[in-house]
This record gives sequence, structure tokens and C-alpha cells, in this order.
Amino acid sequence: MRSLLYLIAVILIIGWIVGVFVYSAKGLIHVLLIIAIISLLLGFIRRGTVD
Repeated sequence: MRSLLYLIAVILIIGWIVGVFVYSAKGLIHVLLIIAIISLLLGFIRRGTVD
């Protein structure tokens, strides 16, 4: 489960980077960044639990 959260976070961060430099939909881009950060934080918080 933890690796899935990291994969989602990486995909969302890449989407955010592409969106910032290519597209001008800034509201959606920042939502992607926030979702990626939340995914990373959940991965760090759940690190101590058994999958």
C-alpha cells in the first residue's frame, strides 16, 4: 500500500510540473500538488503500521 501512495504522489507531482510549465490551468495544477503532498504525508504517517 505504501508503494502505491508513493507512485500516486510521483505521478501527481510530475503532472503538476508539466501543468505549470505547459498549461495555464493554475487552479487544477495546485490541486494536483496538494493531493501529491497529502499522499506523501499519508505514506510517512502509515510507515509504522503493518501493511
